[in-house]
Amino acid sequence: MSLLILGANSLIAQAAASHFAEAGHEIIFAGRKQDEPEKYANDFAIRYKCRTRAEYIDALDYPSHKKFVEDILAKTPELEYILIVFGYLGTQDKAQTDFTEAHRIIDTNFTGVVSVCELFAAEFESLKKGNIAVISSVAGDRGRQSNYMYGSAKGGLTVYLSGLRNRLFKSGVNVLTIKPGFVNTPMTYGMPLPKPLVASPEKVGKDIYKAMIKRKSVIYTPFYWRWIMFVITSIPEFLFKKLKL
Repeated sequence: MSLLILGANSLIAQAAASHFAEAGHEIIFAGRKQDEPEKYANDFAIRYKCRTRAEYIDALDYPSHKKFVEDILAKTPELEYILIVFGYLGTQDKAQTDFTEAHRIIDTNFTGVVSVCELFAAEFESLKKGNIAVISSVAGDRGRQSNYMYGSAKGGLTVYLSGLRNRLFKSGVNVLTIKPGFVNTPMTYGMPLPKPLVASPEKVGKDIYKAMIKRKSVIYTPFYWRWIMFVITSIPEFLFKKLKL
């Protein structure tokens, strides 16, 4: 069986892929920068002695997605797992005054994912098999002034995945929503984060692998973020709107 990663330069995706590679799966790396998927594919082929392949995809080039999906399916009839990690944190302050930034945040985190998901979902639905996993975020559980552009895109993605999961369940296709908290990646580099709550990509990647294999529906990773977000979402709005978060 094969795993397709959309967003090849993600450390989290690479960590998850390492477990699939160790289990003997083919790993297909797809990304926007053509040299990066090839680099990771070559690295995995050497380190894990597994089959690998590199492909090109731009999350924001929607017209190209149909051809990309058709080519992947034609080359990979044994495709079973898809891990989508498109993401762009962006700059909240800039997005408030420059709609180009807001547009990029929304399109990268939501629109591009939906475009690809619907194409693969239709194929998996007809085959009555498959496993689609997508990285959302705890930021999508409640809007906060510090990142509500990013959070709203992830919140919309979470709702979309819930509906997609409901649609595909009867066809035997699993849809996994992944909600990481703070992770030590280039996306969070330099941010003043509470160190005890910052997880490694390896930890999150392992959680994702286990959840995909077990066909889970929703995971928070690390697990304690479920309880942190339970508290945050339980705060009454008349109090929450006064907080600086």
